[in-house]
Amino acid sequence: MLYRYDTDILILGSGGAGLFAALHACQTNPDLRVTVAVKGLIGKSGCTRMVQGGYNVALLPGDSVERHFMDTIVGGKWLPNQALAWRLCTTAVERVRELENEIGCFFDRKPDGTLHGKAFAGQSFDRTVHKGDLTGIEIINRLMEQVWARPVERLEEHRALALIPTADGAALAGVLLVDMRAGAFRFVRAKAVLLATGGGPTMYRYHTPSGDKSMDGLAMALRLGLPLRDMEMVQFHPTGLLAGAETRMTGTVLEEGLRGAGGYLLDGERRRFMLDYDPQGERATRDVVSRAMYAEMRKGKTTENGGLFIQMNHLGPDKVRRAFKGMVERCADCGFDLAGGLVEVVPTAHYFMGGLVCDSDTRTALPGLFVAGEDAGGMHGANRLGGNGVANSTVFGGIAGEVMAEAAARDSLRDPDEALIEAEVARANHPFGRPAGDLNVLRERLLDVMWEDVGVMRTAEGLGRGIARLSELNAELLQTGLADQDRVFNLTWHDWLNLRSLIEVGEVIARAALARENSRGAHFREDFPEPGDLEGSSFTQARRRDGTLAVEQMPVEFTIVKPGDSLIEGDAGAPAAVMPT
Repeated sequence: MLYRYDTDILILGSGGAGLFAALHACQTNPDLRVTVAVKGLIGKSGCTRMVQGGYNVALLPGDSVERHFMDTIVGGKWLPNQALAWRLCTTAVERVRELENEIGCFFDRKPDGTLHGKAFAGQSFDRTVHKGDLTGIEIINRLMEQVWARPVERLEEHRALALIPTADGAALAGVLLVDMRAGAFRFVRAKAVLLATGGGPTMYRYHTPSGDKSMDGLAMALRLGLPLRDMEMVQFHPTGLLAGAETRMTGTVLEEGLRGAGGYLLDGERRRFMLDYDPQGERATRDVVSRAMYAEMRKGKTTENGGLFIQMNHLGPDKVRRAFKGMVERCADCGFDLAGGLVEVVPTAHYFMGGLVCDSDTRTALPGLFVAGEDAGGMHGANRLGGNGVANSTVFGGIAGEVMAEAAARDSLRDPDEALIEAEVARANHPFGRPAGDLNVLRERLLDVMWEDVGVMRTAEGLGRGIARLSELNAELLQTGLADQDRVFNLTWHDWLNLRSLIEVGEVIARAALARENSRGAHFREDFPEPGDLEGSSFTQARRRDGTLAVEQMPVEFTIVKPGDSLIEGDAGAPAAVMPT
């Protein structure tokens, strides 16, 4: 059965982007109906509440928006959309003030009362404000309080299945969802829709995002033929906890502040190795550190579980326990002593720089569809600086809420393409009635394919092999059915849907990586190790037309600053001159 539901604004996702959008939409026009649909529970799912490190903002004495912007551009290897990066850096200032003064967040301060800024890799200033190492929980808890105080309608445990345009394809009409609790389909018609489902490259062997993340938003946009950019740019965080195959804690992040504070990375023989690869050592950007770690792992000098070590005890165990209370407790839960001993770590798929093409007001190529957070592409280019992620979500989530409220007050509800709704319901129902299979075996193979062939270091041979293996996996998945035919909270069904999205997006990652024959930021081709001409930089743009996936190269527009020039004096992207105390 298909249920129908009308609203003015529909927000898909309840992380920092989704909740900020809901809040700002209500503030802009309190008369509008605002609905938040989320795969899990509002405020309890998604990745923003998992943020440990902090929030990049140019508020501290000696820093500037221009410096933050240059660090972002240099860190992104000159691939970011500069209008988006500038909007991120400028609006972060007002957003942090809003978080503190209006929403009620408490960030750590120095004895003189000014905000405390952590040192994060790849930045020329210690600008990462934070709440200990539990910054995301602080932001989401306070945002939840604000949103719940307003008449926001909630569709919890509702999975988005498809973006549904009008019959002529001229604009978005609404979204097809499934009520996971009832197993019933629901079409929600809306004047404005925000895609804020989060990224989450959970198709890799080691990954950090929450378990409900499966790249659904980008998979839906891809099927609709919308352009996706920078899809090869998967960020691997250098320090994912390695606690063995028996626990889901493996892959979760040990935050960047550990390295920023002076932590050392050691190989399996307890030798510090990062200075062999970069003069900035452990404070080089995430892509550099991850590749160095992967290279050491390939040499075979690994820990018991096949990874490396992080060491903090030389900084003083008591100091580490005070500064990184959450991390110390997380490691202790897995049998490691972060403050006084060694912890096993491995590069872990963390963040997706690629995403849906949009402008600085979050509009996409399809009228009625907006995008914010990790579903959006262009802000970070080839590499996201630690601390720019939660800034990105809250900055553009708030912008989206305001812009959507204006659009919803002006536009009317649109009639959907009924034939497409019917086709998408059939697509979601595909595994029912087919012979049951072992989805876990398919998932394990997917993890291996992406880690081995489309991972930290890539070659044309490996990528070609990975594309072929993904095609085989997809074919096998389509032949695999479910043992349980009941749609009511059928988690195996949703595992099947997760796999389909992950395989589809995995193929786009691989094909975009094959198309980029140079090495920039998170994307490293061993057969094309040079970065190429910066002034002639291009980004990849992928889209599906008539069932065929095409990847093209698009020139980067240097609208604010071009390679060789700078808005600041000194070296952007360099480590701070003084280590934090």
